[in-house]
Amino acid sequence: MQRVGVMDWHRSDDFAPLMLVMSGHEKHRLVTSLREIAEALIVTWPTYDGEEYIAAVKTCLDAIQDKIPAQVARAALIRAAAEAGISVIDVAH
Repeated sequence: MQRVGVMDWHRSDDFAPLMLVMSGHEKHRLVTSLREIAEALIVTWPTYDGEEYIAAVKTCLDAIQDKIPAQVARAALIRAAAEAGISVIDVAH
């Protein structure tokens, strides 16, 4: 049962997938949902500082709480990736 005010963050509806091209253990990371944005930012991100990184984490949390659309969190992830030197590839679905 879904709680009021919290969206299903595993859902990928209306979320244009993207591929993060990272260095390290996981070279390519497919992101298709808010859950995967959160995992990328918290688990595999190369650096945990930077204004865009902090904004992306906060934006992802707001989207998980259904305060803003998932697409806003996706855009924040793209800005954080640019800040960290991570290439982003749009994936057709």
